[in-house]
Amino acid sequence: MNFKSITFFDVLLSCFLVSKAEKVEVVVEGATSIAQTDEDFICVTLGWWPTNKCDYDQCPWGQAGLFNLDLKNKILEKAIKAFHPLRIRVGGSMQDQVVYNVRNNIENCKPFEKQDKGFLFGFSIGCLDMKRWDKLNEFFNQTRAKVTFGLNALIGRKESETEKTLWVGDWYSHNARDLMRYTISKGYKIDSYELGNELCGVGVSARIEAKQYAKDMATLKNLVKEMYPNPKTQPKVLGPGGFYDKKWFDTFLDASGHDVIDGVTHHIYNLGPGNNPDVVRRVQDPFFLTQIAQTFKDVSNAIDKFAPWSGAWVSESGGAYNSGGQLVSYTFAFGFWYLDQLGMTSVYNHKVYCRQALTGGNYALLNTTTFIPNPDYYSALLWHRVMGSKVLSVTHKGSPYLRVYSHCAKNEPGISFVFINLSKKTFFEIDLFHDLNFHGGSPNFKFKGHKGQEGYHLTPKDGNILSSVVLLNGKPLELSDSVEIPELKPKLVDGLKPISIAAHSIAFITIRDFNAPACS
Repeated sequence: MNFKSITFFDVLLSCFLVSKAEKVEVVVEGATSIAQTDEDFICVTLGWWPTNKCDYDQCPWGQAGLFNLDLKNKILEKAIKAFHPLRIRVGGSMQDQVVYNVRNNIENCKPFEKQDKGFLFGFSIGCLDMKRWDKLNEFFNQTRAKVTFGLNALIGRKESETEKTLWVGDWYSHNARDLMRYTISKGYKIDSYELGNELCGVGVSARIEAKQYAKDMATLKNLVKEMYPNPKTQPKVLGPGGFYDKKWFDTFLDASGHDVIDGVTHHIYNLGPGNNPDVVRRVQDPFFLTQIAQTFKDVSNAIDKFAPWSGAWVSESGGAYNSGGQLVSYTFAFGFWYLDQLGMTSVYNHKVYCRQALTGGNYALLNTTTFIPNPDYYSALLWHRVMGSKVLSVTHKGSPYLRVYSHCAKNEPGISFVFINLSKKTFFEIDLFHDLNFHGGSPNFKFKGHKGQEGYHLTPKDGNILSSVVLLNGKPLELSDSVEIPELKPKLVDGLKPISIAAHSIAFITIRDFNAPACS
């Protein structure tokens, strides 16, 4: 046998032979779109955590925090540049303990230090000097990143004497004003400012009442208008950046005022703690994955009711909290959860989805030590490149272990799909139907393409979903000797054939001659 002649599709066929097949009819309603994302929907967080941030006898942040991050690393630089551009959120748990030493009036300005008591998360206040801010912005400019900056929302407040974790008083905006003034004077570009991190509802380590938070958002909006008077270049104002609580969010949005909040941000950690042994089962369980849909719908409905001028953002999502699932979050399996989240939030009209984190913690897209991309990095990059901003309705009556999402293709004709096969034993053969009926009824016709399917089939190395190596169309995705991000090339398949989705795999499929009116 000539082993060199074996192709990815021979390997795929062998997988199918040991799996059972299920034919599925997937119906696309192409007449109109059902939602729309931002063009730069994919977003990642760079956080402030110090090296001694530890959970469950692990300290997985290493040098990935913003005070320590190696901004000269070529892999990091190229990984960001590959997105053209990548939206980066600067923030996270420690942002409400960062002060900005713009006037050089803070004595002993230094990063966080471990404290036994008296501070949030067991760390002291961290001080950002302008030399480090300059270096960060040089890095953002060089990598063409689109930056969301998370501001300290606790500055000027004090903890309540009567209610534990409640912080009271008005937000002191002067330090933020100084930072904005300096940032503008240097010509640094900020796409948006987000006020606070996980201070809404019951909070995490601290909380603020909804009406007070709304008042502070208005203060931030006025500050941004003052500092950036040109509406065309004015950064967006985002908040509250925490976990959804209906009563709190409704009160907050109702009190915030017209046109104050441009993006209503919330966080998702629905897989439980990072040491939960059930994480790997949950990311493969379609019934568990679907439970979070109600949160996305509720946030979207609250915005429609109280703040229709704004949009919903997931501004932080790591799946499993406390630095991610120890043995899962950096593996192929986590992509089941991640891509399902991307698909679900886009359906519920979310504009941006920020993954925690670019690097740092077990859930990082890039390995914290080497910066070598983990499997979800390539999933994020493929979504960014092939999935356009218009979201289409797509349904099927097959197994719930097949998850399907569809958007207009990015920048070119046609439509794109992401297929997620959660099943270990079943592969799916997909026939597409195009439904152009506005009022229901049977689908108009079975779609048969003539230009071929552009397929990006992602599978784990050796079929092990806990592998941190991902194969694209049968070939491992690895950095070149010159540490270049590997080229992501599709396989062209006869458009008259069904779409084949292997067991435990993810596939991005683009069909150029699927003429959906919504995409014209």
